[in-house]
Amino acid sequence: MFTIEHEFDATVVTLVDEGTVPLQEDIIVTAFAECVTVEQYDAQSDSVMKITLSPRQVQELRAALNLPEGMYRLRKTGNEETEDPGEPGNR
Repeated sequence: MFTIEHEFDATVVTLVDEGTVPLQEDIIVTAFAECVTVEQYDAQSDSVMKITLSPRQVQELRAALNLPEGMYRLRKTGNEETEDPGEPGNR
């Protein structure tokens, strides 16, 4: 399950783990104009862990989720970005 909230300066998506036990803590993804943060509570340290991604890193993550193992670089072709495989042997 997930929720989406539009705030003044960001869009907040909360991912709720409804799978089988053991369940993971909720993940909160906050998309700002300049970055995206991913937060999750860590019970072992009793703190919230936070990762900040640039817009470029988000684009690369999105592309990576649909590609096979290898090394890639996004390149702009016209109005779209496409995946550019790395050198042979680097994949």
